[in-house]
Amino acid sequence: MSDAGADWEETSPERLYVITGGRSGSSSPTALDLVTLIVARSGPKPGMQPEHAAIIRICQAPLSVAEISAYLSLPVSVVTVLLSDLMADDKVLARAPVRAAVLPDRALIEAVIDGLRKL
Repeated sequence: MSDAGADWEETSPERLYVITGGRSGSSSPTALDLVTLIVARSGPKPGMQPEHAAIIRICQAPLSVAEISAYLSLPVSVVTVLLSDLMADDKVLARAPVRAAVLPDRALIEAVIDGLRKL
């Protein structure tokens, strides 16, 4: 029995086309960037596309889109298409990373320090 997929390279455009179903973007507007954290809501189900199942398996703990792309050795554009599918099916949850704290104005901090010293 010959291996029909022997000529199919892991990074070939044809493979990526098949994985995404020919889509280059998500069907619904999603705000996914490289640092968006993804968490799986449950385990993979039988009959899922292998890439979808792989994402769900590795996202039991929060991972960024960039990390998922690196672990699966897939381009970020392909991963965002797959993630939008999973988000539409409510299989994963996307959340923005924690923002850096915004410090109050320096003058306000100095005024508070001066007031505390006068006590």
